[in-house]
Parts: sequence; C-alpha cells; structure tokens
Amino acid sequence: MSFARKDYEFLKEIGLGPRNLGSYVNGVWQGNGPVVSSVNPADNQTIAEIAAPSIQDYEEGIQACVEATKIWMQIPAPKRGEFVRQIGDALRAKLHYLGRLLSLEVGKILAEGIGEVQEVIDMCDFAVGLSRQLNGSVIPSERPNHMMLEMWNPLGIVGVITAFNFPCAVLGWNACIALVCGNSVVWKGAPTTPLITIAMTKIIAGVLEKNNLPGAIFTAFCGGAEIGQAIAKDSRIPLVSFTGSSKVGLMVRQTVSQRYGKCLLELSGNNAIIIMDDADIELAVPSVLFAAVGTAGQRCTTCRRLLLHESIYRKVLDRLVDVYKQVKIGNPLEKGTLLGPLHTPASRENFVKGIEKIKSQGGKIAVGGSVIEREGNFVQPTIVEISPSADVVKEELFGPVLYVMKFQTLNEAIEINNSVPQGLSSSIFTRKPEIIFKWIGPQGSDCGIVNVNIPTNGAEIGGAFGGEKATGGGREAGSDSWKQYMRRSTCTINYGSELPLAQGINFG
Repeated sequence: MSFARKDYEFLKEIGLGPRNLGSYVNGVWQGNGPVVSSVNPADNQTIAEIAAPSIQDYEEGIQACVEATKIWMQIPAPKRGEFVRQIGDALRAKLHYLGRLLSLEVGKILAEGIGEVQEVIDMCDFAVGLSRQLNGSVIPSERPNHMMLEMWNPLGIVGVITAFNFPCAVLGWNACIALVCGNSVVWKGAPTTPLITIAMTKIIAGVLEKNNLPGAIFTAFCGGAEIGQAIAKDSRIPLVSFTGSSKVGLMVRQTVSQRYGKCLLELSGNNAIIIMDDADIELAVPSVLFAAVGTAGQRCTTCRRLLLHESIYRKVLDRLVDVYKQVKIGNPLEKGTLLGPLHTPASRENFVKGIEKIKSQGGKIAVGGSVIEREGNFVQPTIVEISPSADVVKEELFGPVLYVMKFQTLNEAIEINNSVPQGLSSSIFTRKPEIIFKWIGPQGSDCGIVNVNIPTNGAEIGGAFGGEKATGGGREAGSDSWKQYMRRSTCTINYGSELPLAQGINFG
C-alpha cells in the first residue's frame, strides 16, 4: 500500500506505512484502540494512520515488562552499555530519515530535526561510558571491623511520557540512562507524534531482537491521556518521567506521590535573556533570534523575555525588528526556512488569543503579531514591547512571541528574571567578570540553566538538564542525573566477632 503523497515514501525506510500499529507489547506490534491520524502541520493533511493502544494493550505490556526487567537488571552494566551502543549505531544509519520525519510530523526545520536525532545518538555514546562508571562509595565506619558501602541498584521500570516538541531527545535523555542503569522502559509518546514513536521503537526493538533479548525491555505506546494516567497510577512503575505543561505535571506528581512513587518533571519555561550595556551586540542579536524563533518558539527553553539595558534598548530592538522581517517562513523541509508551522491548529488559535491578551494589557506589537493566511499552522514571528509587571508576561505562550522590556541596573534585571513562576533557562550578555559571577551565584538567576553569552536554548547533553519552581525540579541527560534512575542502599558489614554499636551505645 502506498502513501497518499510521493514525498512520504521515504517513511518506508524507517519501517512506516500508510497504516501502522501503535503499541509495542512483549516484542509484538499491536493496537486494539481507535484509529488515529498523524497530521502534517504544514498543511494539516494526514500523513498516515495508526491503530492506537487500548488499556488492555497497556496492561499486557506492563505485565511482560515486569518479567523482562528481572532478566535485564541481572545483565552486567557494561554489557547493557554495549546494547545501548548498538542502538546508537542503528540510529546513525537512519539519521537523515528520522530527522526528516521529525521535521514532517513536528513542524521544526530539517536542521533541527536531524540535530534532535543526533542528540539521542550523543546520549547513547554518553550512556555507554556511564555504564562503566555507576560507582558507589566506601565510607569509613566508626566501629572496628566494620565496613560501610554505598550501592546503586536498578529501580525496575521507568515510565517516560514525552511531549510533541522533542519526541526523540527527551526519550534519549531518559531511556539511554535508564537502560544502562538496569531498568526497563515504558514509553508513551505524544499523541500528535505517533510516527516518531513507532519509528524510534522499531530501531530499538531491532537491536533487542538481534541480541536475543526480551522485547518487553522497551515497551511503547502511541496513546493519549488514558495511557498517561495509567502509567502515573501504576505502582509497578517506581519512576515516572513526565515532560509537558506545569498544570499537567502537577497532576502527574500528585498521582504518583499518592502511591509513593518518584517523579522526574520537565515542565514549562519562561526564559529570559539579559543584554547589558557592555554586551557584544553582534553576538547577542543572532542568539536572541535562534532562542526566540527556533522550533517556532515551541521549545521549553525558548527565549520569551528579552531584558535590554535602557542605554541600548532602541539600538537592539531596531536590529531585531530588521532581522525578524527577514526570517524565511514556510515548509520546514525546504532549504533556507527558519520558521516552520506551529504544531497544531489549536496552537495557532492559542497564538491569536495570546496576541489579543497582550494588547489588552498594554503590549505594543513591534513586528509580527498575526497568523499567516495559508494552509497549515503558520504565524508571524512576533516582538512585543511590554511592561515586566504585565500578568501575561508571567505565562508561557507556546509560540514565537518575544516580550521586550527595559531595565536600568543589574539587580533590577535579575529581579525581573526571577519574578516568574517558572525557572528553567536564562542567559546574560556581558563582558564583565563581576557581572558574570554574580549572575551565576546565589544572588543571580534562580534557574536550572544559567548561561552567559549564549542563547537560552540548545543545551549540550553533558550537563544535567532541568529547572526549578514550576519547571518541576527534575534533572535529565548528563552530569549525575543517572542517580535518579537507581536505588541507593547504604550497607554496613560486620566482618568481626563482636557487636560494637554506633554512637558508643551500650545495650545490656
């Protein structure tokens, strides 16, 4: 059976067809729920159909995953790392096909689509090295002939619920680390990116099959809220990683906490760039453009607030307005496009409502501010001059809308940066060391990502990714994020023949 359009035929290279099964359960593809469509946001036409999972598919998958986990956690960590290395190689072989699918189904430009798949490959490489460094520690004991050890063991099953905007990267941050740590993975991809969920899972499943490993080590569903709720409620899943809005994330946390499970949350951002009066403007302007317009403003790390020192306010704003007018908007797969469509018609409608709200609160449109009347979900990249005290500035409008405001002092700029509920990413442009070190110190930015002279987005995988406050507090990807995916045990071993007690207690 052929796709409706010839330019979709490349999808066959990554195991996709016009009709697909949306659950990978116990090594078998199935789907006993309703038939849903994957839609191209550039024209809102169907790409392919998917048989979604039922709750029965979910239960069958979890039962198999529980059994597979017993096998997986007993495999030595370096050997688990070798299997993850093979996943990385399999992804490399399909890099450009997968990147093209991301661009097609999400709406991000092709360079960003390929870059996102590369990020998963990088995570595989990182996890391979990590598999030989899941180190515990030896702790001096106060008691003679005693030894204290710190051991790290797998949790069991890690549930990963990803959002539409980074359906591959967030999976990679979680799954690569979870797998080398000895956990099985249950993945629920975003309901609007089912083809990416299927294509990625087929590659991972191929590696498991080649190595005669149980397919249930990696279980995947192209489901909606019903599957997400089942994961959150399921006591067989000790850790749930959720990426999405702060509102839904709070509900996930409450549900998981009720069963004493653990949550890893990556939620909303309301990220600011501060440009000081001594900043390199030639460096700052393209940084702001990428941070505010990249992925059509649909990154959690998108720059939504631009704070300009009053002495350079007009100069920088005029430069940005000129640059925004030159942004090529169109098909994300076409060369030279910088701004593709928003992901759904609902996103386009939210943009319209957001602009109305901005104007009602005194915002002045410097450039953009309108939808583009053509097929697809296209809108203009928008710059708004507005007061930092406006209520709308505290909210995350998920689109290419940049709020610009002025300040007089560094302390004022830091106060504005920290004044919103979210605390994901932030950046400052300056050449002065005293400003840099205040910015990254205890009286500086309260965010989880605190940059200098680079955009708020485009984080490397080597550092821990995540934020504070309403961003959820979770940390994924690099650094010591792996510790969240394991169970720590403090072990005290008495290898002597006497029983001295801690703190010198004499009991009888």
